[in-house]
Amino acid sequence: MRLLSETNAAVEMHRHGGFSLDLSGVDTALVKSAIQRARRELPMSGHEAIAVASLLQFADALQLNLRAAIKEDADWHRRFMPLSEVIMELIINRPLIRSIQQVLDEDGSVKDSASPLLKRSREQVQILEKRLHEMMDKLMRNDRNESSSLEVSNVNGRWCIKSGMDKLINLNGLLISSGSGNGNVMEPLAAVPLNDELQRARGLVAKAEEDVLLMLTKKMQMDLDETEILLNSIIQLDMINARATYSLSYGGTCPDLLLLEEKSRILDAGTSLSEHKISKSSNSMEWTLFLPKAYHPLLVQQHRLNLRKAQKDLSSAAAEIGRRKMQAGMSNKGESEIDLVTLKERVAAFEQAKPVAVDFFISSETKVLVITGPNTGGKTVCLKTIGLAALMAKSGLYILSAESVRIPWFDSVFADIGDEQSLSQSLSTFSGHLKQISDIQSKSTKQSLVLLDEVGAGTNPLEGAALGMSLLESFANGALLTIATTHHGELKTLKYSTAGFENACMEFDEVNLKPTYKILWGIPAERLGLPGTIVNDARELYGSASAEINELITDMEKYKQDFRELHRDSQSYLMLARDLHRKLLAARRRIEEQRITQKNKMFREISEAAAAARSMLHKRVRKFRASQVQHQPIRVGTSAKSLAAELQQILDKDSKDLVQRKSTIPSKALKQSSSEKKSELPAVGAMIHVPSLGRKATVLKVDCSKKEIVVQAGNMKMKLKLDEFRT
Repeated sequence: MRLLSETNAAVEMHRHGGFSLDLSGVDTALVKSAIQRARRELPMSGHEAIAVASLLQFADALQLNLRAAIKEDADWHRRFMPLSEVIMELIINRPLIRSIQQVLDEDGSVKDSASPLLKRSREQVQILEKRLHEMMDKLMRNDRNESSSLEVSNVNGRWCIKSGMDKLINLNGLLISSGSGNGNVMEPLAAVPLNDELQRARGLVAKAEEDVLLMLTKKMQMDLDETEILLNSIIQLDMINARATYSLSYGGTCPDLLLLEEKSRILDAGTSLSEHKISKSSNSMEWTLFLPKAYHPLLVQQHRLNLRKAQKDLSSAAAEIGRRKMQAGMSNKGESEIDLVTLKERVAAFEQAKPVAVDFFISSETKVLVITGPNTGGKTVCLKTIGLAALMAKSGLYILSAESVRIPWFDSVFADIGDEQSLSQSLSTFSGHLKQISDIQSKSTKQSLVLLDEVGAGTNPLEGAALGMSLLESFANGALLTIATTHHGELKTLKYSTAGFENACMEFDEVNLKPTYKILWGIPAERLGLPGTIVNDARELYGSASAEINELITDMEKYKQDFRELHRDSQSYLMLARDLHRKLLAARRRIEEQRITQKNKMFREISEAAAAARSMLHKRVRKFRASQVQHQPIRVGTSAKSLAAELQQILDKDSKDLVQRKSTIPSKALKQSSSEKKSELPAVGAMIHVPSLGRKATVLKVDCSKKEIVVQAGNMKMKLKLDEFRT
């Protein structure tokens, strides 16, 4: 589970796009060598120092990218766990990076500026080499007859003159080598002092370079343990990145690992086998092994390689034909078209011939799965697919399957697949299988996966069937899950006599007479394309009892399949009914909200109209009173009449607006009971209807002696008589 969480984090980093976990630019072997040299207090080489700097820079870039991602969105820290902690805990010796970059070139050579002594020594070497070159050139020019056969040679770092013929050179010097058809090599006496001085200068250069590298080594020793921890962490990240890259490349799915304790809880829940297997689309928690559309990874890889090769051949052929057309100006049209058509057909064939996905749905109550079917039908591939899926999950790899993958955690995967015949050990095929199965029984536990191919094969059919039944019953009690393939029909009856057994078979295309490589669950290999006469003869030879059992099994499976179909239909109808009920409730809620909105809108508009009328009325009253105070002659009748006319005009306008909106107001909100006038006064706080305003009002005060009430409608307060309102 830890490995899978690491792979998930690396996948998230790939999808983020801001991280590079590619370690190909770092030579980890050189870094290890540098660490070993530093521990022995020996100077590391220039190439080793550059490798160390590359490692530190890689780790530094990882940390910077992680901080930038977290600064952008703090949730990335959680999504990159547990790699976030690993990367943030890396201790990076940044001063060492700067020191290495200051004194070394990218190829690992020490720069002249690394130390003054190194610079002077290299300059001295250059001066001496120039003087020696001039001397050698002068000596060879002195004798023109010999110069054509003379050349400068370097022997162990010393400048010499070499003749192209096996004869002595007419020079004073030390003979270094001669004869053997390689000419003579001589060091002139005049060059001996300069060569000695050159050797000393080169020694100073080497010593200065070693001092620079030793200085870097001492700086590295200050954080040597942290550097070694960083190297191991980066190597671990590289392994995690490899798992993530493979998983993404092949479109894998992260499996949900089922632990033994979790399976025990599922079994203790008492869920029946039929309920577990009602629908393949049900929750994967109901299954011990849930692998929808699983692929064998090697088959997928081989298919991709074949398809890429075919596409490359087609592209190369098209390019070659185009090149020939350009060169010759004409082409053999028929031949080129035939070649391209053939290659295109080959590419199309590979694109269509994709590996067949297989569904594995093994119930939590199943301990043994028996798969039957014809030869070359895909039984062995199914075994290998499950075994590889279990091992890939344990290794932290995604499984090549559809979503919702669920697989148990197996402590070991044991397989008896193939012919175990051994002439050296005098083992027959049957004996080889027995020896292998015996070893499996001795090593397997209740947390193991056991895969048996052609169990009980290689001997007498009756004996093989009896032995196979006994072996499978033994593994049912000794292993977490056992999957076996067989040709023995008796093994399929274990499902109906022993708890924990399940049957399946490989489908056969009766029309095209070839296997489809798909699994049919619950049905043994019977009536898979053979002519009826052959099946009937086999029944007579094998016995009517076995035939009756097979027919019984087939009938039972048919009833079970019918039950599953009916149950799936009922589940679909139930979900549809629930969906319709939710939609009806939502529609009812929207209608009620619309009714309340329209009602509030109507009351708000009436209140605004009444406020406008009241404001106009108050304005006229104030003007009238002001005129009386100033003793100005006014026409009271005319003012009152004008005031009443304006008020009536406002009320008529509001009435028309109310009539126009009547169709949009729910009838329930508009209906008012035309009840008779009440002789009883309403209580304080009660709601009444005021016909003159056309709206409701709240009772603020009740005067029983005068049979009056004070009400408030919006911002307006007024006194009403008993006959001016309705309760």
